[in-house]
Amino acid sequence: MVVPAFGAYVVDTRNGRVGQVVGREGRYLRLRPVGGGREWACAPEATRCATAGERLRAETRHANARSRGERA
Repeated sequence: MVVPAFGAYVVDTRNGRVGQVVGREGRYLRLRPVGGGREWACAPEATRCATAGERLRAETRHANARSRGERA
């Protein structure tokens, strides 16, 4: 199994969330959602590389939420 590099965009296969790898905590990866927010931990075997489309959808979802005033 290949462990994603820092800065890589991955999908948490447990819940479908797209995040960027920002660190390691023991055997878990620390992931930050696209656009910022609360980080979460995920086992490397529960991730896969995000496609360009998945990353774009996550960025668009974040931008739309900001335009509606839902996120700062």
